Amino acid sequence: MEHRELLAELDRRREKAAAMGGEEKLARRRERGMLNAAERMELLVDHGSFAESGLLGASPREGDTEKTPRDGKITGFARIDGRDVAVCVYDFTVKGASTGATNSKKLGHIRRSAGEFGMPFVHIGESTGARLPDVMGSMGMGSMLGTDPTQFRRTRETPWAAAALDTSFGSSAWICCCSDFAVMRKGSVMSVSSPRLVSMAVGETVDPEDLGGWRLHADTTGLADCFVDTDEEAFEAIRRFLSYMPGHNRELPPDAPVADGSGADQDRILDILPEKRTQVYDIRPIVETIVDKGSLFELKPRFGRAAIIALARLGGKSVGIIASNPQIGGGAMSVDAIRKIVDFTVLCDSFNVPMVRFMDTPGFVVGTEAERRGAPGHIMNFMNATSLVTVPTITVIVRKAYGRAYVAMGGGRNNSEMIAWPTAEVSFMDPVFATRIVHNLEPGDDGFEDALAHIQQDIEVWDMAMSYAVQNVVKPQETRDYIIRMLDVYRLRKSGGIGEHLMQTWPTSN
Repeated sequence: MEHRELLAELDRRREKAAAMGGEEKLARRRERGMLNAAERMELLVDHGSFAESGLLGASPREGDTEKTPRDGKITGFARIDGRDVAVCVYDFTVKGASTGATNSKKLGHIRRSAGEFGMPFVHIGESTGARLPDVMGSMGMGSMLGTDPTQFRRTRETPWAAAALDTSFGSSAWICCCSDFAVMRKGSVMSVSSPRLVSMAVGETVDPEDLGGWRLHADTTGLADCFVDTDEEAFEAIRRFLSYMPGHNRELPPDAPVADGSGADQDRILDILPEKRTQVYDIRPIVETIVDKGSLFELKPRFGRAAIIALARLGGKSVGIIASNPQIGGGAMSVDAIRKIVDFTVLCDSFNVPMVRFMDTPGFVVGTEAERRGAPGHIMNFMNATSLVTVPTITVIVRKAYGRAYVAMGGGRNNSEMIAWPTAEVSFMDPVFATRIVHNLEPGDDGFEDALAHIQQDIEVWDMAMSYAVQNVVKPQETRDYIIRMLDVYRLRKSGGIGEHLMQTWPTSN
């Protein structure tokens, strides 16, 4: 065959691959207002930056080769905000983007390349799961499942970000659960298997929303970090997450310009913080006042609501924020709150993001339900993770710091520096509870107030400051400037800012 003919044949094959599942299927998506895989790629990455890998891939199964352009997954390398990434976008118009032999190899190559060459991995999922009948029988199982032992290994060499869009079963769900950041579009379903298959397995009709709707993952499972209304918002969330992250774990996160107005009106904190210690409040406005303006990016906002986790910037540098939220249960730490704090701690320490903790908690949630959910084990996971942190950390005691939660949230020497506001109070437990236990008195009983006063006589922070158990007591309105200065003081100069990453193999979706 002449050169001209060979080149023409290449053009023909490229054109066929670019057509994805064909005009009829693409038109049906347009009618439903749904983007196709190529459109999603165009919106996700910097214009003109995508270099495809595996364009001519297809299923080797007899009869399927011509029906599976790209084998249902568009993979390659691109740039997001000028930085290289490895990326995969599922093409649902080709056999529902089901997992096949060829696209498994494509996806494996992209993931490995991301880890070996220091690029974030970005995964845009919409799939039906494993491809039938390809995986059936011993031949199917032997040739497709378990052939890549590193498939779901996370050593957190590079950040992973994933989206679950529309139908997200099988690998779309797996990658979200393995990722450091997962965004889900409302109206999508993310689950192990499809509602139809589950309905057949359990012998009753299963509602897709109950099986894996966004509210389930927002409120109950905590498997997704962010929830949006459109594909475009999902891609913007991924870009925003990556903006706080380094490209790999051997470099620092990128700096950003300090937004105009950052640090203004720090006295506002005093208007938000109640003077009465038993009064609840939302700590978010306080944190928003302290960090760079507009930089607070909260994760899992509806899950484990007694705690807040967020990426933010202070003086233009990435930080991780962990804060008790007294508005929910007085700030008592539930199992769900613990889970999301531990996951976030692992993320920050693995990617050299310093952490700032704001503590106002009466302790851990106790009771039969907490015990049934394994609270002691989760508390020990929390303690373990806190003790393994190797990035700079500043702990701020805002108000209450009681019991073992005080240590888990960075009290004692589980930090680079611990500071307190004059409103801080530290003790083994709430003084009211302690009075009940020690003196067998209830509020309103004769002698209760005198007993309570005796119990809480040493609760104020001054004695801790005197004994250097806290390194400083600062006014709330001084906190922003003090933290920025201390994070610079505690820079990891010997390692160029790189932590030891003692938790980089911590299980995902803890």
